[in-house]
Amino acid sequence: MKIEQAPYALFMVKPAAFGFNPETANSNSFQSNLVNLDSATLAKNEFDEMVKILSDHNIDITIFEDQLEPHKPDAVFPNNWLASMPDGKLILFPMLTPNRRLERNMDFVNQIKEKYSIKELIDYSHFEKQQQIVEGTGSLVFDHPYKKVYAALSPRTDAKLTQQIANDLGYEAILFHAETENRQLIYHTNVVLSIASHFVVICLDAIRNETQQEILLVAFSKTNRKVIAISYHQMLNFAGNLLEVKNKDGEYYVLLSQSAFDTLLPGQLDAMSKQADIIPLKIPTIEKIGGGSVRCMVGGIHVDKK
Repeated sequence: MKIEQAPYALFMVKPAAFGFNPETANSNSFQSNLVNLDSATLAKNEFDEMVKILSDHNIDITIFEDQLEPHKPDAVFPNNWLASMPDGKLILFPMLTPNRRLERNMDFVNQIKEKYSIKELIDYSHFEKQQQIVEGTGSLVFDHPYKKVYAALSPRTDAKLTQQIANDLGYEAILFHAETENRQLIYHTNVVLSIASHFVVICLDAIRNETQQEILLVAFSKTNRKVIAISYHQMLNFAGNLLEVKNKDGEYYVLLSQSAFDTLLPGQLDAMSKQADIIPLKIPTIEKIGGGSVRCMVGGIHVDKK
């Protein structure tokens, strides 16, 4: 069976108490504390509109409902604690901050296991006790057909545990460092890098080590994907935080935020749209206050329904 890069379905969590998370702010320079906004209501509205647009494109989505208590301001970003693999594995990941660890919900996990052909649950969450953190597909950007996994090291992405997870899954780990313009480590790999079936989006400027940059470019060339390089400005507007998905009719779409879409140049958009239709989604509150974008809001399901 051919392994595809694009997931066949998505899971999402509707936020109950979205807001600025002070626990994560130290490691995420993309967050903004906009205290005058009714962020919880705005985030719910943005979430609902995003779900409607995805559903209108016949994309299969499983939606979970967050609860008000315990308070989980980042529950809308479930890809950090849960991920599905093409071979039927479902993985739980260790989270950096205490209030994000509260997001792990075994009811959600069991619903996915009941609905989809999950063969095995692997739980790495106990590594939190040793402060070894890898935050799901925020930390790990998988290239499933070529069995590679890319990771930008940061307080949220531990090198040793990343290597262990890659070995356990039978993937080759490619580790690198990515920094903002003011030399702060970028908190998650999926802000810098996205991999679709036929193209890669990456902010090469953020990878200052020329040797690491060359290793990445060589790896991409071996997978026959076009490299779409984005600028710091585009990355800060989440142009690197996108996901390709396959809908129920077998059609391919690229999901990204409206702010990301607005920064992309015609040539960049053309390179993406040759392979898949682009769906821009308006989530300004979630982006600005949460410091994450569309890719962070969706977990990919890579196995068929039962």
